[in-house]
Amino acid sequence: MLTKKEQRLRRARQTRIRIATQGVARLTVNRTNLHIYASVISGDGAKVLASASTAEAEVRKSLGATGKGGNAAAATLIGKRIAEKAKAAGVEKVAFDRSGFAYHGRIKALAEAAREAGLQF
Repeated sequence: MLTKKEQRLRRARQTRIRIATQGVARLTVNRTNLHIYASVISGDGAKVLASASTAEAEVRKSLGATGKGGNAAAATLIGKRIAEKAKAAGVEKVAFDRSGFAYHGRIKALAEAAREAGLQF
C-alpha cells in the first residue's frame, strides 16, 4: 500500500519525464498546509533560476495580519511573484510541473496568476 506522498510522487514522475524530453525550463510547485512554494528550474535541471514562496518575510508582510500562506489568495500572489522573477532571469516559456497535485484550488490559482503576469506555458 502506497502512502499519500508516494502516490503523489508516482503521479509526478510521468510529467517530469515528459518535461525533461522537451528541454525547457520548468515551473515546479509544492504546497503544504501552511505554505506554497514555486521555483523555475533550468531545462537541464541543473540550476534554480527563480523561486518564490509564502515563507519569505517580504511576502508574509504583504499577506497582512493573518499571514496565511495556505490559501488561494496567497497562491495568486506567489504566481505573480514567480512570473516577475522568471522574466527578470530571462525566462519567458516554462513547462508547468504541478508535482502530482491536482490542478485545482491553490495550484490553479498560482498557474493562472503566473500566466496573467506574462509567463507562457
